[in-house]
Amino acid sequence: MKMNAKSIGMFVLLFAAGGLLSLAGAHALGWTGKTVVIENPRAAMPVAVSNFPAASAAVPTDFVEAAEASVEAVVHVKITAERVQNYYNPFNDLFFGRPSTPQRQEVQGSGSGVILSEDGYIVTNNHVIKDAKEITVVTANNDEYDAVLVGTDPTTDIALLKIEAEGLQKITVANSDNVRLGQWVLAVGNPFNLTSTVTAGIISAKGRDINIIDEQSAIESFLQTDAAVNPGNSGGALVNTGGQLVGINTAISSRSGSFEGYSFAVPANLMMKVVGDLKEFGRVQRAFMGINYNELNASLSEELDLKVNAGVYVANVVEGGAADDAGIEKGDVIINIDGKQVRTGADLTEAIGSHRPGESLDVVVNRNGRNEKFNLVLKNKLGTTEMLTREEEILRSYGARLSELSSSEKRNLGLRYGVKVDEILGGRFEKAGIPEGFIIVKLNNVYINDVAEFEKLIQQFNPGDGALIQGFETNGKANYYAFEW
Repeated sequence: MKMNAKSIGMFVLLFAAGGLLSLAGAHALGWTGKTVVIENPRAAMPVAVSNFPAASAAVPTDFVEAAEASVEAVVHVKITAERVQNYYNPFNDLFFGRPSTPQRQEVQGSGSGVILSEDGYIVTNNHVIKDAKEITVVTANNDEYDAVLVGTDPTTDIALLKIEAEGLQKITVANSDNVRLGQWVLAVGNPFNLTSTVTAGIISAKGRDINIIDEQSAIESFLQTDAAVNPGNSGGALVNTGGQLVGINTAISSRSGSFEGYSFAVPANLMMKVVGDLKEFGRVQRAFMGINYNELNASLSEELDLKVNAGVYVANVVEGGAADDAGIEKGDVIINIDGKQVRTGADLTEAIGSHRPGESLDVVVNRNGRNEKFNLVLKNKLGTTEMLTREEEILRSYGARLSELSSSEKRNLGLRYGVKVDEILGGRFEKAGIPEGFIIVKLNNVYINDVAEFEKLIQQFNPGDGALIQGFETNGKANYYAFEW
């Protein structure tokens, strides 16, 4: 088709007019004139078709209600503690020939806590308030209270505080056994003193034992999450999307000291058992099965010619203990306790640690390839089912009254350490043949300065542990007594 100059001019004019109209329309629709660059355009992804109804499709999770339901129940815990600081003074070395002396200095620390009752019971971590001279609690609305330490349990890193208050916003506690891998959770606390901070993540693992609690008979069966937790979050809340407490944030896995991807929380069920004991007895009522065990894996299973490769292998049964009474034997593999699957040592310690002496549990073991159920009644350290105060347990654990040596007694005996056996009350001392008047200088090669130190060491013994007591008879003759705890 041929076009003359007049036709071409008319075409250009119409084209320009159309462009101006399009531009005006674009401005009317909000176009700003900025260029949007799309890099590496890709073909549309194919849609996967499933036979699930549309209602089951994943939808964005709204954390607003969970955050609002829990943030008012999380408090800021501040402490003043006295710590020993070593200051290097070169003048001491140069002129006096002695090292610098350690000095005690007040330090400030902080963490988080969770309100469990309207009248002021608050749970936090033991390491948050350790060595504290003063404890202050600040609520989410900035009310400030002096707190009293009700009790601690270093083996679970849990501590219980009490403030004088009424009508506090308490948290709702969930059954942590129902927590599932992959479910959303929120960490609520005060990282780096940034109060009332909420972060989100999922449950990454359950029953984690990370060997972070440096205590005899420690219970580590943490919930692992990738919700951001930093210094200051310790003692704070880990909640589900309903705002219910599922754990107490306790530790992070970090090389730098700050969050690097994983954090760990004490399960709420274990925490509530510990808190209940601290409120009622002032101490935790620990229960024991009376076994030594190994965590099972494929290589150990093959070595022992077992029929299962997950669970807890019973390596030894303590005579007269709970497992012995129930009929559990060496070589059994514990796979379930009270309906809860046991795959690791952490699963076992959490299951037992959530109960008191005297409580009955159903234990399923695999014996020679067959599953068998046993009813087991838990016992305390002394091998009874009683609830005992700390003083009762300590006294009855060895069965003697002790006293400190006076300065003159130490001087006359030529001793720097030691405690005296004033009276034998029965129990282990009587069975071992330790006489009244015996001077205890060492327990398992540790020098004994006073009765409190002896009792602290005694508390670390478990059934079946060996004890070696060294010292002097009333006639000055050195002697020792060895017995099984």
